[in-house]
Amino acid sequence: MSPRPITFLSDFGLADEFVAVCKGVIWQVLPEVRIIDVTHNVPHHDVRSGALTMARAIQYLPPGVHIAVVDPGVGTERAPIAVTSADGRIFVGPDNGLLSPAVQVCGGASEAVILDPLRWGMEMPAATFHGRDVFAPAGAALAGGVPLLELGTEVDPAEMMPLLLPLCRQVGDGIACEVLWVDHYGNCATNVSEVDLEEAGIGMGDRVEIEWNRRTERADYVRAYGDVDKAHLLVSIDSAGQLAISVSHGNAARELGLAEGDSLLVRRAGSS
Repeated sequence: MSPRPITFLSDFGLADEFVAVCKGVIWQVLPEVRIIDVTHNVPHHDVRSGALTMARAIQYLPPGVHIAVVDPGVGTERAPIAVTSADGRIFVGPDNGLLSPAVQVCGGASEAVILDPLRWGMEMPAATFHGRDVFAPAGAALAGGVPLLELGTEVDPAEMMPLLLPLCRQVGDGIACEVLWVDHYGNCATNVSEVDLEEAGIGMGDRVEIEWNRRTERADYVRAYGDVDKAHLLVSIDSAGQLAISVSHGNAARELGLAEGDSLLVRRAGSS
């Protein structure tokens, strides 16, 4: 029987040997396994960014074992965990909120363990590299068919550390919201959905006002970047279903000075 595929997300970057070392550990255990790199360019120590990246990607990844390592608390009391989701996927990583959004996308957690490397014959892990010493070998074992409960101590999956994300809210005639992430094109995704826009009376083709830091800009609400002229400011519903602020053939984050965590007010132009 072929092993389950493994996906791998981290903030390790590619300048050092960390990613290759983790893959080497996996391949030593399971040389025939297929490994898919989600990304290793999560901003350093940014658990929320890593969690949102995994949540956006998970429904398009093959069901298997999903290793995620963005672990600023490595070596502390935060637990290393493995979790089975309702749809049968297995998530491996630190219990710091990193896994929670993707697990919820997959129907929630049905089973969870705190990983114990000594239980499956590993040496005491280094305090600073659980990716190599805990998560990679555990992921390989699980992909090879080792039952979850053999790798650690069972815990209530409801006790997983959640990732608390801000909700948008109606404020007067607008929507108070936040920039959740900025992709490498400079598109600024918010926590506003298409339904939120409809409830605020904002429809496709409308002009909208975006306010932040005592600044106001106007943008067209369109379906695609090419629906406006080059260098024109626009808002659209992105591939994850969230309102995103973009500049056609440009970088909205750089040109507007926006960053993750910035607070915004979005309203239909002329409604104030």
